Amino acid sequence: MFAQIIGSVIYGIVFGPWLSLIILFYVGWILSAFSLPFFFSPFLYFPKMQQEGKSVMDTSVIVERGTYAIVRHPQILGCILLMSAAILISQHWVSAIIAVPIFVLFYQYVLKEERNLIVKFGDDYRHYMQRVPSMNPLLGVIDLVRRKIGD
Repeated sequence: MFAQIIGSVIYGIVFGPWLSLIILFYVGWILSAFSLPFFFSPFLYFPKMQQEGKSVMDTSVIVERGTYAIVRHPQILGCILLMSAAILISQHWVSAIIAVPIFVLFYQYVLKEERNLIVKFGDDYRHYMQRVPSMNPLLGVIDLVRRKIGD
């Protein structure tokens, strides 16, 4: 994943976009900036919820603040957005071919993680699943605004 992102970005910077669609090149950079808060979410929110002697990723409560109030899997979303941004920056077909199977693996990982979190947190996580979309930030922002207005 990181090789695809770094390789694509370096290719796009050094050689320019393969398709020479400059607008997509800039959209890719904007998308990469948008993806960073999602990508770094666990490092921003999990340390505060960390169990003594456990990994930062092993929380004892459901985190529902920040990007976790918008989507349930912000780090995975951040990875997908970063890889998509790398495709737009490089505009090279190899970058897209590498990314597609990784997107499928991310989707499978999310499904497995959802099952594990239901086992770990039970009904609390099921309620969280009803309030917050898995990886749709647009729907997540709309839902968040609705929840804030309803409060």
